[in-house]
Amino acid sequence: MTELEPTTGDATVLPDAPSTVDRRWADAPCAALTVDADGTVRQANAAARALLPLAGPGGPLSRVAPWLATAGAAGGVPTAFSDIVDGRALEAQPVRHEDGSVTWWLIDVTDVRSIRDELHLEQARAAFLSEASAALLGSLNLARCMEVTAQLAVSGLADGALVMTPGARGQFQVVAAVTGDAPRQRTLRIDPDEVPGLAEALQGFPPVPSRWIDPAVAPAWVTPDGFGEVGSIVVTPLPGHGIPAGAIVLLRRAGTGPFSEGEEATAREFAARSGLAMSAARIFAQQASITEILMRDLLPPSLHHVSGVEFAGGYRPAQDSDRVGGDFYDVHPGAEGSEETLAVLGDVCGKGLEAAVLTGKIRSAVHALLPLADDHLRMLHLLNNALLSDDHARFVTLVLASVSRSGPDVRVRITCAGHPPPLIIRADGRVEEAATLGTLIGALPDIHATTWETRLGPGETCLLFTDGITEAQGGPLGRDQFGDERLQRAAAECAGMPAEAVVERVQMLATEWVGRNPHDDMAVLAVTAPRGQHLTAVGGSGRGRYTA
Repeated sequence: MTELEPTTGDATVLPDAPSTVDRRWADAPCAALTVDADGTVRQANAAARALLPLAGPGGPLSRVAPWLATAGAAGGVPTAFSDIVDGRALEAQPVRHEDGSVTWWLIDVTDVRSIRDELHLEQARAAFLSEASAALLGSLNLARCMEVTAQLAVSGLADGALVMTPGARGQFQVVAAVTGDAPRQRTLRIDPDEVPGLAEALQGFPPVPSRWIDPAVAPAWVTPDGFGEVGSIVVTPLPGHGIPAGAIVLLRRAGTGPFSEGEEATAREFAARSGLAMSAARIFAQQASITEILMRDLLPPSLHHVSGVEFAGGYRPAQDSDRVGGDFYDVHPGAEGSEETLAVLGDVCGKGLEAAVLTGKIRSAVHALLPLADDHLRMLHLLNNALLSDDHARFVTLVLASVSRSGPDVRVRITCAGHPPPLIIRADGRVEEAATLGTLIGALPDIHATTWETRLGPGETCLLFTDGITEAQGGPLGRDQFGDERLQRAAAECAGMPAEAVVERVQMLATEWVGRNPHDDMAVLAVTAPRGQHLTAVGGSGRGRYTA
């Protein structure tokens, strides 16, 4: 018998119990027996005699049902309670009579309790799986997903757990956890065939029942430090997106009982959720790595001094969540024997990653044409032919600037191809517009362009920009364009500033003007003749194009 559970209050008081058994009472499906005040059984129906073989009239209740005699008269007042009798769950309900006798109704609630217990187990199981799903969705880091899987396993399924990923050359990444301790990551060189079903689980095959795995023959590496003797083992695959994500080994200490079929089923469902989370994290990591590698040559370069000239650039994509887009700039130091550095700024038709892909192609093509950098028009013709032969109907506007030192001054040759002409910021604050025009690249079979040349004195700047600056809409009403005049006034304020300061100032003003309004890609490139003697030790011979 188990501990008693009170269920109701005192017994109901009724008139004296009949001395003879009523036929309807005798045939009732629930066991019932009437007990006198002195503890003698007065009468019992057929169901009571079937349940309690000694329940005949005249017998003491302490002999017929000692559990009823002990629990039912606490404090002298019969109260309802429940107990386990011969494996059956019974609820005892007393009805007290005026003569002091009590009729006990014994109701078999075994099936009801079983259903209720199963319902509680199912609710706990669903709550655990729901908690697991929420926790596993919180990270796209594979190591973190493995740690969360191990922690959840020891909190709701087992005393210890090992989470493994498929191995490479016999090495396996493992996260081990024990109840009450933080998970630990390890790299093991092991033979998974040492644990029945583990090698198959790592390949995605269905799990073997835990009763097939003898804990006594499990290798030492399966048991986490300080775990103790293993009493039961479950090995379950971690299914992923098309390929296995690994396997999980659940451990239960000796003396705690084996895993039940229901617990193994819960473990399989938990493993399915964990495997998908780990697989998603692995795919994300692979895609992020691929993206980073492919993005490396699409990112704007880091610019410094090149051949005694200051270069600085700034870029803001149309979407703040993007890193690249359709605007770009590059600075290519001259080849050996050449004193000219080629600066290129362009604007590809379109936005986002698709435009960035074309940007990468154009930048690579310009890089291949560097031996022709002294002839801007020829470079543009060859680039135009390359774009026309492409299947994609895309075009680009470009500005080429060949830059070289000439004593304290800087000589600049500029050619525009469908692009807004650069601004020349003089030392006295005057702003001039480069007198160069040309046809955009990739739209027409024949192009035309003019080259314009100027000199920059110390502190003077040639400012190249894309139309994302001048066409940026914002201001007090949110509908006005930043415009050419506003840009020229901003440029005049930058007279005598270093190249980096000019770029930062223009970007800041354009950003403030736009506010939260949507905008196009914005790119700015400044070429500045340094004030005073240039220190060649500060990046003077470094390349302008950034390579990670």
